[in-house]
Amino acid sequence: MRISEWGRVTGGSRWGRATGRGLRAVAAGALLAGVVSVAVPQTASAAPVCPAAGQQPVLVGRVPGAALEGVAVDGGGRLYTTDLLSGRVFRLDAPGAPAVPVATVPGGRGAGALAWASDGSLLVGYGADARVLLGDILRPGAIAKLNTATGTLTPFVSGLSAADGLDVDAAGTAYATNDFGTQIGRVFPDGRVEPNWATLPSANGAVLGVDDRYLYVSRTFVNPGVSRIPIANPGALESILDLSGLDTFAAPDGLTLDSRGRPVVPANVRGEIWRVDAPGQYCVLASGLPTSSMVVYGQGSGGFSAGRLFRIGFDGAIYEIPGGFDG
Repeated sequence: MRISEWGRVTGGSRWGRATGRGLRAVAAGALLAGVVSVAVPQTASAAPVCPAAGQQPVLVGRVPGAALEGVAVDGGGRLYTTDLLSGRVFRLDAPGAPAVPVATVPGGRGAGALAWASDGSLLVGYGADARVLLGDILRPGAIAKLNTATGTLTPFVSGLSAADGLDVDAAGTAYATNDFGTQIGRVFPDGRVEPNWATLPSANGAVLGVDDRYLYVSRTFVNPGVSRIPIANPGALESILDLSGLDTFAAPDGLTLDSRGRPVVPANVRGEIWRVDAPGQYCVLASGLPTSSMVVYGQGSGGFSAGRLFRIGFDGAIYEIPGGFDG
C-alpha cells in the first residue's frame, strides 16, 4: 500500500552501540524483549490515548508455542506470519482460522521478516538467531522466496546483517534491517546485495512510504524511537520520534504506516501500540499487549481485510486493534 507522508522533518539520531544477551540461538528480538520486560515496571504511559481509540484488543488467531516475528497480508486477506523458534511460515485464511504451516526456512529456525516481492512471491527473511549479535561482521541474514500457490520456498540471497525488518519498493528493491547491528542492507531484483547501504544502530521494523522516497524504521535498543531514511541520500537520517523517560525502555518494534503516512509501532515492553501523529508526538491505540513484535494493516475485502490493524507477538498471539482502524 502506497501512502501519503508528512512534509520533511529534520533532526538526527544519537549514535551508539547495540548490546544484548543471548541464552541460545533463539530469536534475538523475542529474547531481549523478555529480559527487558522483567526489568522494567509496567507503569502508565507518557503518551495519551489516541482520539476514538483505546478499545480492548480482539484475539483473532494463535500459533501455539511460536514466537511470531514477521507478518504480511495478501490481496485476498490471508495473513502470513513467521516463527522465530521453529523457522516455519504459517498462513491464516481469516480471523479465527487455524494457523497452517506452509514452509520452513533453511536451518529450521530464525525465520524473520516478510514482504511481498514485485513478482508476487513472498520474501521470507531468515538467519534471525544468536549470530545477529555480530550480524555486521558475520552477515548471517538471508532471504528466500515463497511461492504461496505451491508452497515452494527457494533461497534468494544471503550476506545481510539480518532481515528483522523488510520491505520492497515498486522497482523490486528490498531493504533489510538488524536491530542488534548497525547495517541496513539493500537487495536488488537480480540478487545483488549491498549489505551496508545505510547505517543506523538498532534499526528494526522497516516500511517504505509514498513514492518510495523514505524508508521508515523503528529504533529498538539504541536511542529508541522512529527514523526515516531518504532513499536518495541514506546518510541524511531524519529522526521522527526520540523517546525519553520510562518510554526509553519501551522497545519499539516492527512498524507500519497508515493511509495518512503516520507510523504505527508496537512498544514491545510497554505493551502498547502507538501512532506517531507528528514529529515528536505520539498516542496510544491499544494497551495490554506486552511482547508485541509487529503490526500490519489488512488487505482486500475479506479475511484480514483492508483498514483493519493487526498485531503479532512473541506470545504467539494475533490481535486486531480496533482503535487503529483506517477506513
